[in-house]
Amino acid sequence: MKPRPQPVGIESLAQRRRFGRQVQGIAAALLPYESDGKVAVEAFQQHLVATHRAGLMNAVNMDTGYVNYLTDAEKQDVLRWTGEALGKDVPFVAGAYIEDRAGEIVALYRQQIDSIVSFGGIPILFQTVRLRGTPAREKAATYQSVCRGYPHVLAFELGAMFAPNGEIFDEETVRCLMDIPEIKGIKHSSLDRLVELERLALRDSYRPDFRIYTGNDLGIDMIEYGSDYLLGLATFAPEKFAERDRLWESGNPDYYAVSDALQYMGNVAFREPVPAYKHSAAVFLHLVGRIASDLTHPKNPKRPSWEWQILHDCARRLGYEQQ
Repeated sequence: MKPRPQPVGIESLAQRRRFGRQVQGIAAALLPYESDGKVAVEAFQQHLVATHRAGLMNAVNMDTGYVNYLTDAEKQDVLRWTGEALGKDVPFVAGAYIEDRAGEIVALYRQQIDSIVSFGGIPILFQTVRLRGTPAREKAATYQSVCRGYPHVLAFELGAMFAPNGEIFDEETVRCLMDIPEIKGIKHSSLDRLVELERLALRDSYRPDFRIYTGNDLGIDMIEYGSDYLLGLATFAPEKFAERDRLWESGNPDYYAVSDALQYMGNVAFREPVPAYKHSAAVFLHLVGRIASDLTHPKNPKRPSWEWQILHDCARRLGYEQQ
């Protein structure tokens, strides 16, 4: 039995900072829409390519890409568009989402994973309410059956403020998931720094090669403490996130100005109601000339008509020229 990590106290935060660490950044891609209500496929693909060229990995069929609203056929389209845009040798992450699908849990997940892998993607397992409250070892056994035989799978713990199927695991569950060799990391989206620091402490003492991807759009500096990231906020400005990461790795003090400007935008975009951040993303990308419309999936919550005004200030702070 490996030792349990000690709880992380405030006094230990400074000691945990990983100066000069190379960060793995993943941007959860927005799925843009045209004024006629159809997906803006060309703009989507162009944004994927721009994100990859900036130095970030793409993640599709995530919350930012309205995975909870898409049909299986639409998710297949997204995977196909992604593969066409990036090419077969460029890895990307894609969500395996089974809510509102009838059938046995393991079979449903593996069907999604098979589809993702066939397009060259790395699957990340969205949680299902059908496993909520299940004892840790029983839940981990299900995940083990889901992942068996695949080379690279990611897990996900998602706060309920993002989606009703979300659940923040207890420590025993996380430890059990770390015991599954196919699972190489977990995206942690509690928006709670101390919980995430506990995940990092557990990782460091129990499975050091396991990646913790912060999903905390309100605390993007978690990279300073050992987290990597998979963020919806990164789709707003992938090249600025990549710049920030390089500055951190090189020890350049300009890191702080870029990080603060990105965090300012995160605080604006991820205010209540949190799911409306996707409309904020569409408004921002439209504002800076990356997409032709600020429309979202029709089921997604909307921001007020003045959203562009506060995002204009975010763009200014980041040095973008508004179109």
